[in-house]
Amino acid sequence: MMNYLIIDKLIIDALKEDVPSEDITTNAIVSINSKSTVDLFAKEEGIIAGLHVFERVFTILGDVKLEFFKVDGDLVQPNTLIARLTGSTRHLLIGERTALNFLQRMSGIATLTKSFADKLKNTDAMLLDTRKTTPNMRIFEKYSVKIGGGHNHRFNLSDGVLLKDNHISAAGGVKNAVLAAKAQASFVRKIEVEVETLDMVKEALEVEADIIMLDNMDLETIRQAVTMIGKKAIIEVSGNVSLDTIEALAKTGVDYISVGALTHSAKILDLSLKNLKNI
Repeated sequence: MMNYLIIDKLIIDALKEDVPSEDITTNAIVSINSKSTVDLFAKEEGIIAGLHVFERVFTILGDVKLEFFKVDGDLVQPNTLIARLTGSTRHLLIGERTALNFLQRMSGIATLTKSFADKLKNTDAMLLDTRKTTPNMRIFEKYSVKIGGGHNHRFNLSDGVLLKDNHISAAGGVKNAVLAAKAQASFVRKIEVEVETLDMVKEALEVEADIIMLDNMDLETIRQAVTMIGKKAIIEVSGNVSLDTIEALAKTGVDYISVGALTHSAKILDLSLKNLKNI
């Protein structure tokens, strides 16, 4: 479950974006005392994620109760009834788009993640996300990855040391970068370094990097790198990973596979609020 102190602000900001002053359409045709019910349906197959965020939109608006028939992580089919909402007609209409935007986006990420995770079922490799997230949506998107069966890499720049290509260039090489990081980082922090060649792998091993990320290598080079590293470091692989390539990557013996597409390329899951009825 996410921290409501964090997500409430993001939800309120989203509501303010959509309703800077008032919903002039709803207020023109719906009385302030009107009550209604409306149903949340799936329009396509996928994994549901973010129901508590969806609910929180209406909790913040007030005077709306929700009855859920599914939970996060459930597989839904077209026309599946997911929830029924009852309460203020105005608040149902005002919150509809914001609530659906969160739920559709989060469910789309969970659905895509499940497709990738399924490819790794018969391997020892673990699926990771990245920081390639929508600005201000990271807490929602990384949660969705977990619901889909993936695992979170570092949440932000304060969460772990990861020396990427530009850090290495700035430091003057792999050795310099790792040694500088070790000198400054707390002893409880692991040092991860991104490498692109076998020579860089060798350098990373010489300075005892904790995690070596093999970036954009072909399969044969990855196999050679895995042999070189053995159990001396945790091995991550990244770079243009797709549903077509992830299983072969896993079979090279790497420990983790990071996939930016989980959050930057997921299609929304089509969901809808329908059958509004006055009560």
